[in-house]
Parts: sequence; C-alpha cells; structure tokens
Amino acid sequence: MPRGGYRKPGNPAPVSGPGALSRRTDGGPMQGPKVAPGGKYGERKAMQEMQSAAPMAAQQRQPNKQNIPLTPLGAPTARPDEPLTTGSPFGPGPGPEILGKKPESAKVSDVLSQIVNYDSTGQIAELYDYLISKGL
Repeated sequence: MPRGGYRKPGNPAPVSGPGALSRRTDGGPMQGPKVAPGGKYGERKAMQEMQSAAPMAAQQRQPNKQNIPLTPLGAPTARPDEPLTTGSPFGPGPGPEILGKKPESAKVSDVLSQIVNYDSTGQIAELYDYLISKGL
C-alpha cells in the first residue's frame, strides 16, 4: 500500500491565510455522537440514533461575564503598594475578612480524613491516627 504524498483534507479549507485573513480549517466546532463500546445486540445503534435525533451543541468558551478587562500575564502590577499576601490568613496586609468570607478553621485531621482512603502506602493513615490521638 503506497504511503506519503499529498493527502486532500476532508474539511472545507486545506490552509488558512496569515494574520487577519486566518480562518478555521477544521470545519468549526462540532460534537458527534459518543457511544460506549460493548453492550447488548442493537444497543449501540439505538444510542447513536437517540443522539442523532437531538444534535448536541458544541462547547462554547465562557465569556468574561463581568466585562472586567483582563490583565496580561507580563503586565506590571496595578497595585504596587498592596502586599502579595493580602487576603490570606498570614503575612502582611489585611486577611480573609476583606474578601467577605468567614475564615474556616479546620483541623489537620479533618483534612487528612478526606484523603486517607486514597493513600496506598498507609502513611497518611498513621499520621491521621496520631493526630486524632493528640486531638488535632
């Protein structure tokens, strides 16, 4: 079977123009039917037909809902006199109260209890048991 050479693109445009003349070459956003492998006889076809009956919209990017201008990553700071730790419960500057949020006071053992089941080494469980025994 021969390989290489020119391959005609299956979508509308083979190439895009430069800069302001650029256009999508993939035919635009599209989401086709998604059918899981396996299942009983006829289930895949039924699933494809159900999904084809009501086409799914392509995902759209979320617009900037508040119309706040976005600051570029390399831009100089707009608040040169504000400490970097402003809004955090440590360091100089006002704490979390300026954000309108009540600071949460969680024990270390509360945090570890949420991840202890995901630790395959058993070290988190040992640390969790130790902290519980100390009342932390």
